[in-house]
Amino acid sequence: MTARFDSITGRYLRLEIGGRPHRLYVEEAGEGIPLLCLHTAGADGRQYRDLLLDPEVTSRFRVIAFDMPWHGKSSPPEGWQDEEYRLTTAAYVSTILAVCEALGLDRPVVLGCSIGGRIVLQLAADHAGCFRGLIGAQGAAWQEPWYDTDWLHRPDVHGGEVCAALISGLIAPGGPEADRHETLWHYMQGGPGIFKGDLWFYRVDGDLRETIRRIDTQRCPLWLMAGEYDFSCRPEDMLATAEQIPGCGAIVMERLGHFPMSENYGQFARYLHPVLQEIAASAPPAEASTPAK
Repeated sequence: MTARFDSITGRYLRLEIGGRPHRLYVEEAGEGIPLLCLHTAGADGRQYRDLLLDPEVTSRFRVIAFDMPWHGKSSPPEGWQDEEYRLTTAAYVSTILAVCEALGLDRPVVLGCSIGGRIVLQLAADHAGCFRGLIGAQGAAWQEPWYDTDWLHRPDVHGGEVCAALISGLIAPGGPEADRHETLWHYMQGGPGIFKGDLWFYRVDGDLRETIRRIDTQRCPLWLMAGEYDFSCRPEDMLATAEQIPGCGAIVMERLGHFPMSENYGQFARYLHPVLQEIAASAPPAEASTPAK
């Protein structure tokens, strides 16, 4: 094997979110229309490694994946030791908007998965004018919780291993074995209580069944996608949400589960590429974005 660097740039971004200073880790690749990627609960931006290396995408899009505060290589804010991490809808939205502003993104496309797939519905309802397109993978307005979050932060249980065990069944069979285990490894490395804190948004604060009534897809195109093997956000959950939003695209993805971008990117790309092509075809060339210096 010949040693080489991936064509991905990673940097730390210092910014203020919710009145507190933060230092977020950001990776990006490509030039063109900004495409901001939101990782799943308890994980980090590494889930988008293959998207960042996809020349069919990076030739037209500036792909950006950042680790949320408390996740991956983004540390918690100062004073974290005196609080319990709980992700709220308001905090999630303010983080996304703060990153867009700090990076100078002009109406980016947002691609989110799981909690990221749900928050795009809130963005569509309240901030449609800020975005060129919104894509929610494994996104629906609500699902009844099927898990016990108390297991995710206990002194007598290995936190990382129990997090990975919880999500292991959400990965579709038949995908690349190495990608399956890398997806699980990301979960094994999460900080104490972070997956549990993210699920506060997913199972308590982020009930968007009323919120989606405000979505107008004439202001910002919206697509929802779901893997056929996902029992957390089932295809029928996604379709039920899409049916309540006039003009919303709905895609059921074969041979995929809850983590399409990391568990089997080649299969995911079959569904993602046409959506991005539609967005690129409708975007004025003058609005393309290049990385900030």
